[in-house]
Amino acid sequence: MDSASDFRSFVALGDSFTEGMSDALPDGTYRGWADLLAQRLAARQAGFQYANLAVRGKLMRQIATEQVSTAAAMGADLVTLVGGLNDVLRPRCDIDEVCGLLEDSVARLAPSCRQLVLMRSPGRRGPVLERYRPRMERLFAFVDELAERHGALVVDLFASRALGDPRLWADDRLHLTAEGHRRVAEAVWERLGHRAAFAWDKPLPLAAPLNWAARRAADARFAREHLLPWIGRRLTGRSSGDGRAPKRPELAPLPAEEYP
Repeated sequence: MDSASDFRSFVALGDSFTEGMSDALPDGTYRGWADLLAQRLAARQAGFQYANLAVRGKLMRQIATEQVSTAAAMGADLVTLVGGLNDVLRPRCDIDEVCGLLEDSVARLAPSCRQLVLMRSPGRRGPVLERYRPRMERLFAFVDELAERHGALVVDLFASRALGDPRLWADDRLHLTAEGHRRVAEAVWERLGHRAAFAWDKPLPLAAPLNWAARRAADARFAREHLLPWIGRRLTGRSSGDGRAPKRPELAPLPAEEYP
């Protein structure tokens, strides 16, 4: 395994999870675990460069066709690829096709970098996770197989005790909070061979459950602000990422003010 201390460049590929939703900054943009990891790497290595090609809403085919070739051409030391979950969470999903696209992407990326990192994505506890658990488990088993075949590392977030806690998920119930992203960044840092600065998988303290009225109010707000717009996009064939460019499309140094 290469040491994370001497990675001089990092490219992140994927969807909203890697773009950083919903770790919102004051200016309305998103940070997320990949930015946090890049900041930490940059603080240790002069001349460090970072690109983030992830765009919210992207399916695995879009990641494979729009991001993989670009990332491979960059020749970065470290590459992370997280994709397929948007496919899995759709009512209809050809899991064999998703795995095939993932396989082609890994085969293209692994030879182009010093270290490829894949993930078993976190899942929020609740009925949605249970409904799609068989698909997710099949996808993640294939991720493990690909990693073994191509010498990639796997960060297992699906098995995390803490990251399943609904309190680490935003109001849309699809994306992690800032604290969730902080924990993911720490998990990746640890998987790269470094001692974790804190126990990233330590469960949150126990809290009294919301009463019935508060739960119903939260459900109504979720349906109005997130579920109905999501259904509308599905019915009209639109995506939240349509027309949106990656936030860091070029492999370039991080501005000094972005990391300690």
